Amino acid sequence: MEKNNFYDFQYDELKSFLALDLNLDKKKSSMRANQIWKFIYKNGVSQIDNFKNLPKEFKENIKKKITFNRDTIQEKKKSLDGTIKWLLKLKDGNLVETVYIPFGKTGTLCVSSQVGCTLNCKFCHTGTQMMVRNLETSEIIQQILIAKDELEDWKIEKKIRNIVYMGMGEPFYNFENVKKSILILKNKEGLDYGPKRITVSTAGVSPEIYLAANEIKTCLALSLHAPTDDIREKIMPINKKYNIADLIKSCSEYAKVNKEKIFLEYVLLKNINDSEACAKNLIKLMGKFPCKLNLIEFNAWPGVNYEPSNKETIDKFFNLIKQSGNIVTLRKSKGGDILGACGQLKTESEKIRESLKNN
Repeated sequence: MEKNNFYDFQYDELKSFLALDLNLDKKKSSMRANQIWKFIYKNGVSQIDNFKNLPKEFKENIKKKITFNRDTIQEKKKSLDGTIKWLLKLKDGNLVETVYIPFGKTGTLCVSSQVGCTLNCKFCHTGTQMMVRNLETSEIIQQILIAKDELEDWKIEKKIRNIVYMGMGEPFYNFENVKKSILILKNKEGLDYGPKRITVSTAGVSPEIYLAANEIKTCLALSLHAPTDDIREKIMPINKKYNIADLIKSCSEYAKVNKEKIFLEYVLLKNINDSEACAKNLIKLMGKFPCKLNLIEFNAWPGVNYEPSNKETIDKFFNLIKQSGNIVTLRKSKGGDILGACGQLKTESEKIRESLKNN
């Protein structure tokens, strides 16, 4: 019989499992669940034999029912700027990437939600990889735990200060598993990340933006990348299904429910979306709902047909937005030398997908 994966459990689910499957009474199941949860998520203990103050018989029974095994690191690369990219091997042999981006003594962890991606955004390296499958809740959570182990981040002051769902895949096309992983992240008895420390990025899946406003309740980032439908459709095919008017409505609702500005992600592409006219159209769009803009320098990758905007164009675009009174930041590229920067993540898991299909 296949064991349950611990990292798929929410806190209350673990309590129920211990009560029903290990025949513990309500008080004991609550106490044991709390102990195990803190060993894993507070103290970073991953081997059940190292769980202190638990009866040996109980630990042996747990081993028969639950696995605490982690995915493995296939490869690790560290950039000159300190960015770290881990290539993780999943239990079925598929590969997924996770990136830590340092800012001084702390940093942000960028996690993936799918192996591959369906969106085919023209400037994104991940978009050139065929969709393989959604990640399970446990596979999302393990990315964070593996990074914390690697960074020795088990003290009260966290090194991983923020977590962003901006890696491989479209998080809202894996809505339930992403939602469940965030509930685990938020749990105060464990990893204890507040909603303002978690950001989910979407390419613009409008129906799920409405759902997420009430069910996920974290910061939201919209990968906009163009201020008009005609430009956006050329670089982001999803715009044909959910256009900018749809996004304005859904993001307005999200901001209203969560009382937070939406992050707009905007990669500057030479002679595509970096003109003065684009800046002025973007200013008009930003006036329609509470938002703040992240301008991103384009990170080239082998075979891409786009080029980054030059410094003069970037500065002009940035200043136009700033002078309009909107909040804007320019995100400097990090991890480019290890293909770990924004839009550069890609694995070779499509080869595994084809192999499985042909066997």
